[in-house]
Amino acid sequence: MVFSYRNVVSGFAVKLTPEEAKALEEKEEVVSARPERTLTLHTTHTPSFLGLRQGQGLWKDSNLGRGVIIGIIDTGIFPYHPSFNEEGMPPPPTKWKGHCEFTGQRTCNNKLVGARNLLKEALEEPPFENFFHGTHTAAEAAGAFVEDAGVFGNAKGTAAGMAPGAHVAMYKVCNDKVGCTESAILAAMDIAIEDGVDVLSLSLGLGSLPFFDDPIAIGAFSAIQSGIFVSCSAANSGPEYGTLSNEAPWILTVGASTIDRKIAALAKLGNGAKYQGETLFQPSNFSSELLPLVYPGLNGNNESAFCTPGSLDNFDVKGKVVVCDLGKISSVLKGQEVLRAGGAAVILTSPEIVGYSTPTSAYPLPAVQVGFGASFAIKSYINSSSTAQATILFEGTIIGDSLAPEVVFFSSRGPSQESPGILKPDIIGPGVNILAAWGVSVDNKVPSYNVVSGTSMSCPHLSGIAALLKSAHPDWSPAAIKSAIMTTADTKNLGGLPIVDQRHLKADIFATGAGHVNPNRANDPGLVYDIHPDDYIPYLCGLSYTDREIGILVQRKVVCANVKVIAEAQLNYPSFSIILGSTSQYYTRTLTNVGPANSTYSVDIDVPFGLGVSVNPSQITFSEWNQKVTYSVEFISQVRENRGNHSFAQGALTWISQKHTVRTPISVIFK
Repeated sequence: MVFSYRNVVSGFAVKLTPEEAKALEEKEEVVSARPERTLTLHTTHTPSFLGLRQGQGLWKDSNLGRGVIIGIIDTGIFPYHPSFNEEGMPPPPTKWKGHCEFTGQRTCNNKLVGARNLLKEALEEPPFENFFHGTHTAAEAAGAFVEDAGVFGNAKGTAAGMAPGAHVAMYKVCNDKVGCTESAILAAMDIAIEDGVDVLSLSLGLGSLPFFDDPIAIGAFSAIQSGIFVSCSAANSGPEYGTLSNEAPWILTVGASTIDRKIAALAKLGNGAKYQGETLFQPSNFSSELLPLVYPGLNGNNESAFCTPGSLDNFDVKGKVVVCDLGKISSVLKGQEVLRAGGAAVILTSPEIVGYSTPTSAYPLPAVQVGFGASFAIKSYINSSSTAQATILFEGTIIGDSLAPEVVFFSSRGPSQESPGILKPDIIGPGVNILAAWGVSVDNKVPSYNVVSGTSMSCPHLSGIAALLKSAHPDWSPAAIKSAIMTTADTKNLGGLPIVDQRHLKADIFATGAGHVNPNRANDPGLVYDIHPDDYIPYLCGLSYTDREIGILVQRKVVCANVKVIAEAQLNYPSFSIILGSTSQYYTRTLTNVGPANSTYSVDIDVPFGLGVSVNPSQITFSEWNQKVTYSVEFISQVRENRGNHSFAQGALTWISQKHTVRTPISVIFK
């Protein structure tokens, strides 16, 4: 006997042989018997989830990102947080020309090397923020190691950004009064280029726009001409198709996925059913006794269904568990309304669009958010019982979800509206229930942290990883770094099966892009698809932009009549996106060897259904480092009957050597 529990559960922990355990499990009075799971003291967990460990792999080769400067264009920063402590940090490189607008005790240091406020309406304010989005994203990208991080005792561990040795420069372009202004964003990118940043991270966007009319696309093109890598969030408008922001091919467009950590809780009903969910606030003094369960939206009142402020005035919720629908307002505000009305706890229910996704928040009272299936069952139970009851059972932090990474419902999907011949998003990365620095305490603990979800979180993860790659490979161009990230991405989850979406169905290519980032593999991709900034001009001419419109982007005069125009899919991109009718199409790609000087690769084709694919040559040989080799691909149209009712198909073209696997995803849209 290891433990005998008296309060948290009716049972015990015991060491048994497999045979003894099986015998115990078969006893009628035993409700559940299972092997012990390992919980780890623990952003706190994402570096480990991504395989980043001190003294190993990419963290070792990049020296944690030392010497690289990440510019964060966001809402400002809380400079006091220890995630921005300069201990052990060298001064920024001599190329750094930025400066700090904090005054008095709010000063920059060797970690936070610059801070600017670009909001015209508030230029007198320092780049301090009051809702901490920028603090969170900056810490995810390059936060220093901080021990004993966590929120409400959950997600505990040592916090660290992806590039904990990199420098941070904050450019404030948003506040709660005017939002994120286009002029401020362009000004920030402009100044950051001049300041000498190496990576730009933007967790904001405007939806799908012509590139010449998109301030981020415009600023990013100037950035890549200066060798600056640009990472942007894909937006949170999923799971519908064609909902992306930041679609330009010179930007890394990042979708969001889960990690293998659950901050778990159960909604237990009076009929004995239990439904898995997540919640951050897990008070130890909350009773497991069943309480009356009510759904204020049962009578069709839309406002009370969403538990909006003041909507529960005419409902008796005192001492009860209250069901609130997700949507309309933040979940935290719903919790505040239930608390104000005297409710004891909240079950947050999800619409069908959410699927199994359970992004959580720091609720002000005991709560659990459940997925759609559980939500449907809970409401059915309420409808079937005049004495419905429920409670919440807290399970703490659990590591090891084999379905991770899973594409979350809100992550915007492709195809690109502005340029469907370029596959977007490019990549997915951790963006659900991410713990990082916060400016005010949500649990009366200092330093403060919070758990937040969004492609705003996945973007800085990739920004930090790009900084690591820049540090390890200073000669790589932004396009080469992007290629390394995409061609080495994972397409399977921790359980060894294809990555799934919020419905737990196989995620398609417009949800995942190339797949889930694998930082250590990206450090040694073998081959890359490189693109010089001038290579985008024939592509832009192919989009039928006018000479003037292209000039806005490239900042010089362009005459498309004098340019050899290319189709979108002919750009030397690390993926293929084909719009296929009845005619076959031919494209070429050029690979650059960044692996062993002498190496031979053979092609393996996962052919999308409804067409044929032919690659020539089928084997390529390199004899020196940085050598370039071009291959051609024919996408062969087949009879429409072979396509069935499908509007698109997907596959991949993979070059394989003894040491490397270079995967190039293929999407095909049928017309």
